[in-house]
Amino acid sequence: MAAIRGLGREVRRGHPYDPVEKHGFIHSQKHGMEVFRDIPSEAPLVVCEAVWQYTHHVLSGLMFHKGPILTVANWSGEWPGLVGMLNLNGSLTKAGVKYSTLWSEDFTDEFFLSGLKKWLNGETIVHDASHVRPLAAVALPARAEQLGAELAAELRRDKAIMGIFDEGCMGMYNAIIQDELLHATGVFKERLSQSALVAAMRLVTDAEARKIRGWLDAKGMTFVTGPNPETDLTDGQILEQCKMYIAALRIADDFGCDAIGIQYQQGLKDMAPASDLVEGLLNNVDRPPAYSVDGRELYAGKALPHFNEVDECAGLDALVTNRIWTRLGFDPETTLHDVRYGADFEVNGKTEFVWVLEISGAVPPHHLTGGFAGASSERQPPMYFRLGGGTIKGISKPGELVWSRVYVDNGVLSVDLGRGASVELPQRENERRWKITTPQWPMMQAVTYGVTRDQFMGRHKANHIQVAYGPDASGANLALAAKAAMFREMGLEVHICGTGNGL
Repeated sequence: MAAIRGLGREVRRGHPYDPVEKHGFIHSQKHGMEVFRDIPSEAPLVVCEAVWQYTHHVLSGLMFHKGPILTVANWSGEWPGLVGMLNLNGSLTKAGVKYSTLWSEDFTDEFFLSGLKKWLNGETIVHDASHVRPLAAVALPARAEQLGAELAAELRRDKAIMGIFDEGCMGMYNAIIQDELLHATGVFKERLSQSALVAAMRLVTDAEARKIRGWLDAKGMTFVTGPNPETDLTDGQILEQCKMYIAALRIADDFGCDAIGIQYQQGLKDMAPASDLVEGLLNNVDRPPAYSVDGRELYAGKALPHFNEVDECAGLDALVTNRIWTRLGFDPETTLHDVRYGADFEVNGKTEFVWVLEISGAVPPHHLTGGFAGASSERQPPMYFRLGGGTIKGISKPGELVWSRVYVDNGVLSVDLGRGASVELPQRENERRWKITTPQWPMMQAVTYGVTRDQFMGRHKANHIQVAYGPDASGANLALAAKAAMFREMGLEVHICGTGNGL
């Protein structure tokens, strides 16, 4: 508001602070509809994000707003407006709503102020996208072309199923792929209920759950437990998570799922401890054996890709990644992260912008330094996770990455792919970054090759980013190329971002 006034304009808040609730958030879809009734439809509108937000609370108003729209986020780990804004931007992109976007640490820098001035003068803010190339402009290696075509043909012929444990988590409109777009790729949804997951948990015996816990203990995983279930991770909560792990595998097997997504944040959070330990284990090839009621080992020797917060775009990405990496003989573990924060840091004698990527618990232990022995499980914060449950916490190991994001752009299923690296920072810097974000969660320190902070923010269409390791730089380049070819053959619009990919 101070920045707008400093440029000679008046600014009016779109809805008042609520003295009863003691906050000024738009707290429901109904509330959002009420708010927009009092906002002039032609007015220039700024949507400010300083925390996570539920897009559907404001989407109905933004879809019908006729004036120019600017989304703005603060750059902070503690107050992650950038995560909320990226989700909102992805949702507006999917909905075909035109918008401009800006971000800043203190709203006094030249980048922000010059962009704001343009927008106030009626211009659309256009960010630098010189790092993006359409796949049609790129020559892929013959091996990658062949592999991508083969796997896409297999997928269309044999089909695949994504198990969706309740759709539309936390207002993430951008995380839902329309059925007709998804079906064209050969992938179909099995819509499942989280209440069925709770029911299946009740059929898992304590003895079965204790075997899962015993396997994890034998692997050297640390559980940070305490006596108070209101604030501590307890053995009872862990036992319930182990039951959820078995139950999820049984349901996936019953319905023939090739990947699953558990929503958790709505409904299930009131019935069971957090799903995060489960999610990370499912994404790991080396995981506790679990059995069907009739004694069959479920998905033996394989990961069952899990997409956190039932983000279907990440689910499709994980399914494709798993198949390409497996066919290449690479470790197929993959996960999505939140684009949480980032800052400059010296890496190998060079100042780099290093992203903080964090997600609640879907990170496979194979991604962490030390594997299971380098992982700990800590209680999820009580404010969000009343019934507790543990995470899979650790620091991602250094190595070459392929990053990607599937998204819907005004009715077109699309994907951006790029290369990067998980880098090793001093432990004091790890601790600093954990302290200003969420210290219970696993963290990856990542650089994106040939993509600056502002290029990434101006382009990325989601709060989530998919990551998978290559065995080395050349292997990661091959995997990226094969993934690009497979997505193209599946009918997606493919873009290659940045450098360092050999293309």
